[in-house]
Amino acid sequence: MAVGKVTNASIAKLDGWIWDQQCVGFGARRQRNSIFFYVRYRLNGTQTVKSIGRNGSPWTCDTARNEAKRLLGIVASGADPFAKSLSSETFGGVVDRYLERRRSSLKPRSFVETERYLRNYSALLHRLKLAEINRAKIAALLAEIETASGPAARNRARAALSSLWTWAIQEGLVDVSPVTGTGMADEVGSRERVLTTDELRKLCVGLVDDRFGTIVRLLLLTAARRNEIGHLQWSEVDLPRKLIVLPPERTKNGKSFELPLSAQAHAIIEGTPRRNSSDFLFSDKSGFKDWGGAKAALDRRIGIAPWTLHDIRRTCATGMAELGVQPHIIEAVLNHVSGHKAGVAGIYNRARYEGEMRHALQRWADHLDKITS
Repeated sequence: MAVGKVTNASIAKLDGWIWDQQCVGFGARRQRNSIFFYVRYRLNGTQTVKSIGRNGSPWTCDTARNEAKRLLGIVASGADPFAKSLSSETFGGVVDRYLERRRSSLKPRSFVETERYLRNYSALLHRLKLAEINRAKIAALLAEIETASGPAARNRARAALSSLWTWAIQEGLVDVSPVTGTGMADEVGSRERVLTTDELRKLCVGLVDDRFGTIVRLLLLTAARRNEIGHLQWSEVDLPRKLIVLPPERTKNGKSFELPLSAQAHAIIEGTPRRNSSDFLFSDKSGFKDWGGAKAALDRRIGIAPWTLHDIRRTCATGMAELGVQPHIIEAVLNHVSGHKAGVAGIYNRARYEGEMRHALQRWADHLDKITS
């Protein structure tokens, strides 16, 4: 294992472990596409290595090093800083440790899905202590997920949360799961909803000039997933090339993705004000979160049959097909690894179709302008 100073520069090119030469017992490790900070100590003859958290708010090299010093100070007093009930930890911290434990036992696709539901969909719980999370809070979160993303997303989020608490119980860290007793949604027909032309018109007219309105407009113009736009950062936008460039950890299939922007989508992003306090386009901290409340307000304005934000993605795909866009181009726009790009065919077909994707999205954007003008 390498020894050196843990800095932004050293972890940027890190492959494996590095232990800090200034704060003995503090280190960092690259896991897939993320960096995690660790503290290592020996107590009562036993060496222990514990995760502090993932690089990124709130943990930086400096804040993680200070946290390591605090933990090592507790060890120096003869106590184990991690010998406490999990219920006193924040949910976000527990998610880090749970995912670290499950990384080797889950298939890569399953791990990406689990991480997405625990980090993104359950973001409202991250700052709460486990002792503060009860069945009512879980039920409210699941209801919001269902409202914004549909019954399938609700059920998958519930499954991920249930597995996390089952792990905590098996570890003897908590006694009961607040997920127990919450309901599952009926998924019948949940993957078939496509907005009609009249519904699209009502939706576009009903959008207001706020963050949520801008997000929905971009969802309509890009066919992207909810959190790909809601958590979009300026570092992921290439305005000169008219692209959204998503890193692997931000996509469902775990692969980097370049999404071309139509002239309309490019104009919306270019006109979005930048905030000095945040790299996020639609939040001051960590991405847009008020999905349930904002969509409920929108529903009251437009008055169409029950729908979810994910239905927009399906509507875009259907609409492009009706405009004559070829299926493999639609798959490329959706970043699906299936059909023309699945299996052996995908190994030999490495075409990115950027030009065709851009043309398809521009046709769709022009079509939206025509039906809403």
